[in-house]
Amino acid sequence: MALTNLAIKNALQKEKPYKLYDSNGLYVLITSKGKNFRFNYKFHGKYKTLALGVYPEVSLKEARLKRDEARLLIEKGIDPVERKKALKKIKSPTNKYNSFEFVAREWFERKKNAWTSGYARTVLARLEQNVFPWLGPLDVSSLTAPEILEVLRRIEDRGAIETAHRVKQICGQVFRYAIATGRAQRDPTADLKDALTPNKPKHMATMQDPRKVGELLRAIDAYQGNFIVKCALKLIPLVFVRHGELRHAEWNEINWEKKEWRTPAEKMKIKRPHIVPLSRQSLKILNDLKPLTGNGTYLFPSLRSSSRPISDNALLAALRRMGFTKEEICIHGFRSIASTFLHEHGWPSIIIERQLAHIERNKVKAAYNYAEFLSERHKMMQWWADYLDSLKNNASIPPKPNSFADNPYL
Repeated sequence: MALTNLAIKNALQKEKPYKLYDSNGLYVLITSKGKNFRFNYKFHGKYKTLALGVYPEVSLKEARLKRDEARLLIEKGIDPVERKKALKKIKSPTNKYNSFEFVAREWFERKKNAWTSGYARTVLARLEQNVFPWLGPLDVSSLTAPEILEVLRRIEDRGAIETAHRVKQICGQVFRYAIATGRAQRDPTADLKDALTPNKPKHMATMQDPRKVGELLRAIDAYQGNFIVKCALKLIPLVFVRHGELRHAEWNEINWEKKEWRTPAEKMKIKRPHIVPLSRQSLKILNDLKPLTGNGTYLFPSLRSSSRPISDNALLAALRRMGFTKEEICIHGFRSIASTFLHEHGWPSIIIERQLAHIERNKVKAAYNYAEFLSERHKMMQWWADYLDSLKNNASIPPKPNSFADNPYL
């Protein structure tokens, strides 16, 4: 039963402390010295308590509002107790234009158009959840390496070692922007070299055994789940694009006459358009899918709303339901499978790299190469689809077309 102001007012102060409980972790601790609002919560597996004020200076209504604000912080991955400690460090008001958060948001607005929308969301979320609650209000020019390290240690303590390194890199970019705009003298993250736990690189799970790949393809064909998910799973080995590019594919990007899927630059990690030649097998999947989703925007709309693409976890969850573990395969692993097997069968590396949409180090050259070797890529993608069929059906490997003899660049 929820507390009332009358119950708190009439509660007797005793020598031995006791509690009056409200709801969602809020209670009043009654001691011989007074009546104190407290909020109990769990954060990263640890139980913690946040002091919300003393009754009657803080009313029950105000305490509930503070509790709800704390719960919102927790949902965003922010520890209310640690945020409170950070805010106490501010000894004098900071000019908002010089605060770390203001400078970081200004930097972000100038940079975000050069990134994919997904990466931009990730960068902002890392700042909002891991940095702003503690460093946001502080003057960017006064921040020290130990203060930044304290923030990064909190990330490490929850086991997110890679995220800690990423956040350090982002903070370094913010400080360098602050130096360039005359609001800081140096980048304190430079003093944190070797201070973080070493980040062990994670290798994306993939398959290198043709027999296992054949088993995977047969399992996808036999998948009994949602038809949209099944079509996405059947298509991604054939086109080996990045997961986000597949999820956000739109029907207006499919050129049926040229047998191509053309992804605009703003959707690509490399920020330039990308062409995926479509094999007979890919076109059949799209023709099977079109009656179901062809009247909407996305090839693979969300299972809940056609106005959004399929969820980030839908394909991975389907693989797990089929019995494939995280050690065996992940969605990105289809790109590795294609790269490995195409190289092994003698396809020119330059064609494979173009089809994988890997970044060209020479920026001038990169601006012109998105359609480079397109004829050869069409032939390679059809051979790749036939090769996957051979693995799936335990058939002989299809012959590779002799299509490069007249091309001096291959």
